[in-house]
Amino acid sequence: MNSIQKKIWSLAAVVLFIMVVIWIALTYYNQKTQNQYNDILQRYLRMNEVSNASQQTVTTLNDYSLAPTQDKLNQLQRNKEQLIQAKYEIFDLRNADNDSAITNYVNLIDSLIETTDRSLMFKSEKESEESEKAFTEATRISKYISEMTLTLIDTELKTYDQFYRGIIEQSSELKKLGIWLLLSITFLLLLFTYAFSLSITRPVLKLTQAAKELSRGRFDLQVEVASNDEIAFLAKMFDRMRININNLFTEIQQKAQLEKELQDSKLLLQESQLRSLQSQINPHFLFNTLDTLSKKAYLEGSEETSDLLASVAGLLRYNLKRLDRSVTLYDEVKVLRQYMEIQKARFTDRLQFESDIDESVLYVQIPGLTLQPIVENAVIHAVEPQEDGGTIRFRITDAGERVFVEISDDGPGMEEDKINQILEARAVETGGHSTGIGFSNVMQRLRLFYGRDDVIEIESAEGQGTKILLKIPKTRGTEKDDQAPDRG
Repeated sequence: MNSIQKKIWSLAAVVLFIMVVIWIALTYYNQKTQNQYNDILQRYLRMNEVSNASQQTVTTLNDYSLAPTQDKLNQLQRNKEQLIQAKYEIFDLRNADNDSAITNYVNLIDSLIETTDRSLMFKSEKESEESEKAFTEATRISKYISEMTLTLIDTELKTYDQFYRGIIEQSSELKKLGIWLLLSITFLLLLFTYAFSLSITRPVLKLTQAAKELSRGRFDLQVEVASNDEIAFLAKMFDRMRININNLFTEIQQKAQLEKELQDSKLLLQESQLRSLQSQINPHFLFNTLDTLSKKAYLEGSEETSDLLASVAGLLRYNLKRLDRSVTLYDEVKVLRQYMEIQKARFTDRLQFESDIDESVLYVQIPGLTLQPIVENAVIHAVEPQEDGGTIRFRITDAGERVFVEISDDGPGMEEDKINQILEARAVETGGHSTGIGFSNVMQRLRLFYGRDDVIEIESAEGQGTKILLKIPKTRGTEKDDQAPDRG
């Protein structure tokens, strides 16, 4: 670890240690005081609980005497149990100062319980006069318990009065101690910070002065810094830089000359590429020529050849569109049908194409050149290698918020590893695509276009064909296309 870092970490460690010590001391003192305060408060609450339980018992006994019911009898039993529980908790409050008072207090509780039981017994034996006397005695004992509770609480207050005063005095002393600690720590930190800043700023000032001289072109002044930290190392590197600057000037000139020659070479290469492009066939000229040949074939009576040339021209024109532009499903289905006409002319009866299209959802937006590469992939792998050809099924259905586009074939299927490669958008060698667009490219554009990953599913197994399911959202983000395109 470097010297400056050691200084910084040392300062941080000292501050952290002091803060931890202060925090532990304050936490210990606060917890100790809080525990003592809670113990005293529990004593008061237990005594008050006895008084409340005795009063509740007498009240319930009176209600039962006036109108005896099983519910009131059960309530009276629960009150007696609470009173007994409170009595046991009173034993924990016994000490040398209140031993006699606690003993009398417990005896009063026992007397109340006994008197209550006696009143119930007389009530059950229908001795109303004796029951009334027992109730009166229970009421009198309950009043004694309440008075005794107040007496005990008053005694407790007097006993712990000194404790409260001690807490107040300790809090005052703690505040004074905190102020002195704060002042002391602040003073020490100021001293340490001043010394630490000097150890850094002095060498930095020397380096700054040396940099000014270097900027003026004086490369003969040696940089010397009297320290043993990173700044000294920086000064040595600065001095080496001063020595190497002249060599760098020469290297920069050589690089400038080399860059000029490289730029000239790039210009020549661009000119060569331009000439090469000029020698290529213009695609627009090509599909215009195909249109002309189609019309000529039609006029000569070769209607099938004319339709085929028209399909090729339409497919070429569609493929010239930019891939980053969206189109409708209607456009994609249209070019797909043109593509299949070309393939049927090629494979004749070996290729069967079945379609089921819901016309009401063809307004949905989709990236250009999405469906044709997928179907072309099925033709290449499921139809072309098979001697008997194969069948491709194309289906578009409305699935609520999405449109499902299903493309399936009865070809040899795909292995699970290849399916995973496609779903993970890794390049897969498919070969032979007329558009130059592979399956992974289509899937990547779909995911980017809709901003989600769950837009494609692949079901396939060896010897069982392949089914591609596109889950096309009807809306793209907040964008909605509410009108179908003009299909005229």
